[in-house]
Order: sequence, then C-alpha cells, then structure tokens
Amino acid sequence: MSGPALRKLDSHSAIHEAALQEARELTNVIGNLLKEDDEERALETAFIAIEHWETRTLAHADAEEKGLYKELAKESQELHDAVTGLTRDHNLMRKLVQQIKDILDQDGINEQVVHHFHSLILVDELHNEEELKVLPEH
Repeated sequence: MSGPALRKLDSHSAIHEAALQEARELTNVIGNLLKEDDEERALETAFIAIEHWETRTLAHADAEEKGLYKELAKESQELHDAVTGLTRDHNLMRKLVQQIKDILDQDGINEQVVHHFHSLILVDELHNEEELKVLPEH
C-alpha cells in the first residue's frame, strides 16, 4: 500500500515541484560555474545534482513503482497502460542519470552534462503532467 502523500493530488504535486525546483537551481548553478570557467566547483555541483536526482526523484519513483503504480494498474486497463508509460519515464530518467555519470567519468564536466540535466528536467516535467492525470483527486 502506498503512503497517503502519494495518493493525494496536492501533496504529490508538491513533492514533485519541490524536487524539480531544486534540480533546476542546481542545473543553473552548474551552467553558471561553467561559464565562469570554474570547472572544479561545477564538477562538485554536478555530483550534488546526481545525488539529488538519485535520492529525491528516483527514490520517489521507486516508491511509486512499488506501491502506488501497482495499485493503480489493478484498477483498470486504462490505468495499467498509463502506469506502463509512467514507468518508462522513470527508466528514461535513470538512463539519463547514468549517461551523466558516464560523461563525467570519461570527459569530465562540460556543456553536454548541463544539456543532459536539462533533458532530465524536461522528462520529469512531462512525466509529472501525465502522472497527475491518473492520480485520484482525494
């Protein structure tokens, strides 16, 4: 059974928006540090951003998949199909995080990392819009 915050539209939306706002801010900091040629601090911030995505957004995704999504998928075929798409979004975010780690390991900090973080944000924004369509409004 999923926790009550995951089941309520307003609280679920607030969880998503708070994590997204932090991700936007971290991404902006990385971009600004790169513009200032402060690669050391940009790299540090990139690792902080990765940790953020893993501990906030992707941990939340894991919780959704283990509880809420299973519950929703049982309710109807339409919700089952929506859950399949939402899970695919989570997998795309996981892949983007892994790609960022790979870029950092192979090439260090660069604009490609910033672009990947922006892509993560976009996928998460679109995911959140779709998820809110299937959440119960109570």
